[in-house]
Amino acid sequence: MKHHSDDKATNLSTADVGRRRMLQALGVASVAAVGLPGVASAQTTAQVNTTNLAITDTEVTVGQLHSATGTMAISETGAIQAEQLAIDQINAMGGILGRKIKVIKEDGASDWPTFAEKSKKLLINDHCAAVFGCWTSASRKAVLPIFEKENGLLYYPTFYEGLEQSKNVIYTGQEATQQILYSLDWAQKEKKAKTFFLIGSDYIWPRTSMKIARKHVENFQKGKIVGEEYYPLGSTNFGSLMNKIKVQKPDCIFVAVVGGSNVAFYKALKAAGITGDKQLLLTLAVTEDEMTGVGGENFQGFYSSMKYFQSLDNDNNKKFVAAFKAKYGKDAVIGDVTQAGYLGPWLWKAAVEKAKSFDVNKVVAASETGTIELKTAPEGYVKLDTNHHLWSKSRIAMGMPDATFKVVSESPELIKPNPFPKGYQ
Repeated sequence: MKHHSDDKATNLSTADVGRRRMLQALGVASVAAVGLPGVASAQTTAQVNTTNLAITDTEVTVGQLHSATGTMAISETGAIQAEQLAIDQINAMGGILGRKIKVIKEDGASDWPTFAEKSKKLLINDHCAAVFGCWTSASRKAVLPIFEKENGLLYYPTFYEGLEQSKNVIYTGQEATQQILYSLDWAQKEKKAKTFFLIGSDYIWPRTSMKIARKHVENFQKGKIVGEEYYPLGSTNFGSLMNKIKVQKPDCIFVAVVGGSNVAFYKALKAAGITGDKQLLLTLAVTEDEMTGVGGENFQGFYSSMKYFQSLDNDNNKKFVAAFKAKYGKDAVIGDVTQAGYLGPWLWKAAVEKAKSFDVNKVVAASETGTIELKTAPEGYVKLDTNHHLWSKSRIAMGMPDATFKVVSESPELIKPNPFPKGYQ
């Protein structure tokens, strides 16, 4: 006589086999293999959703809000892809609190008012439990009042200027002390740089970043700023700038040009004979994603300051790169913000499961316990500080002719995030 328990065992075995096949297809061999949080037992919708979010017994809705079009698409496409990969992997593992993740994608179109309007849609109309999005600080600042008013939750993946800590944002990229100060100290110590020429796109992140850089160079390093120039987003004419650089002859060109402007900027440098074999250049905004447009031949010998490069040699990263390429093609590249975007859904999952709820206040409270960590982050182990930023390492890498990066410096330990450093505000 066959017992009901035998049927159950058979069904579970079949389900496990199906799930395992799906996991393998997505590049996740098993929960144990990647070390990410496993599937939590299901709770009733009334238990996990008391604030009218878009959650059913089988599904939870989140939003994605990036620039799929416009000048920032070159930088944001990777984050869109990585966030989707993480969500697919989480769904293949059973979802979160027994619910699969449904994604509503919106295009901010490299336009800050559009970001604001789309964020209203995702929070007010779609009732998204979380949103993964933005790239520029201008877009983040545009949506921030809406997230705070509607009590939404944004996972923001980009390195940024710091000087912000919102209850409604989790910052998965570096803040200024982890990127800007580390890179300037490296330039001074390793390259003996004493004079700096600052160049940025004309919006809040580059301007604030360069304000911090100037204070660090002048007040702490006792160096000198010999030039400071800003150009509108999307600018392609840098001819006069090349002449200014040649006149000033800085030890280091320190750059925060973003998006599509990078392509014209680095081609102009090469055309002017300002190349990596003769000039130290350190950028805060060229990752593997931008290199697809810039070209290795135009960036070789220059340096980039990030926490992640695709070439990192660790098991976590090898699995991530393999899964990313399996989904998006063998020629797909992965930059710093792409990787930080990938962390967002996993950090949200960990916080939701700790809170045993999708309610934003409870997820935020769980995120502020200092116990949320990812042992399997492609960049290496990271943990979420109570100030909503990640502890992570900083790295400097040199651009290679084949458009890859070679890491030349790495902080020995994780750097504690400090979004409000004394002496820089």
